Amino acid sequence: MRSANQSQRRRKRQLPFARCSYQKHHLLGPCRRFSSIIYRPAIMSSRTFFVGGNWKMNGDKKSLGDLITTLNTASLHDETEVVCGAPTVYLDFARSNLDARIGVAAQNCYKVAKGAFTGEISPAMIKDCGVEWVILGHSERRHVFGESDELIGQKVAHALESDLGVIACIGEKLEEREAGTTEDVVYAQTQAIADNVKDWSKVVLAYEPVWAIGTGKTASPEQAQEVHEKLREWIRANVSEAVADSVRIIYGGSVTGANCKELGSQNDVDGFLVGGASLKPEFVDIINARA
Repeated sequence: MRSANQSQRRRKRQLPFARCSYQKHHLLGPCRRFSSIIYRPAIMSSRTFFVGGNWKMNGDKKSLGDLITTLNTASLHDETEVVCGAPTVYLDFARSNLDARIGVAAQNCYKVAKGAFTGEISPAMIKDCGVEWVILGHSERRHVFGESDELIGQKVAHALESDLGVIACIGEKLEEREAGTTEDVVYAQTQAIADNVKDWSKVVLAYEPVWAIGTGKTASPEQAQEVHEKLREWIRANVSEAVADSVRIIYGGSVTGANCKELGSQNDVDGFLVGGASLKPEFVDIINARA
């Protein structure tokens, strides 16, 4: 008969993600909270690869016009969906000049259609520019402008009700990762989004560890895959099997032309949300990561 210790070792082999083999340098820190999740064998994804470019508060008509020309004339992978997040004042310029095969996103919106909200923009205004996407919950909105999970959830709800597609961002700060609370933070952020989504076909979930945004640091392909897989299993357990299989989870955090192919080869990495590199010609290489 097997001893209790032998049985326990066998169970751990059957659930390889119940503990981390590289905890000290692991993206999430100690893996305390995933032992109850059952991980399924990886299968080749049928989800359409999605690459978003977040131009942030950068560019003018000259530089963005040059970038648009580069994108319009480039050979882009037919099976990759591309969306560029333009500054608010250039939404109409971007939509009017970008090829129709490339989508455009606003970088923010408010939770109501109109009113006395100086400096804000509504989904109705975004749609009036012919724009079909919005980025919500980006770490800079959370940590520079103090947006709460609750407010981001309300924005997601109104944007979806207004028939905009939503790129919903989640991610932990460095101190949260080092404290081993990444999963608590990321799951709470995802829950606030999920509570406000009725149609997941119009949602792309972007995991962006805050410590990797604009720093040159990035998760290894294996680390990115592990986090994305855990997020997908959380969705399976808390939303539905069908949504877990279909929702696209993209990675953001110093994605470049040099690292995009290896990151993009991971089964649960369904694309990228790209910052600085989306303003450079190498954005074409990132779009073609799976070509």
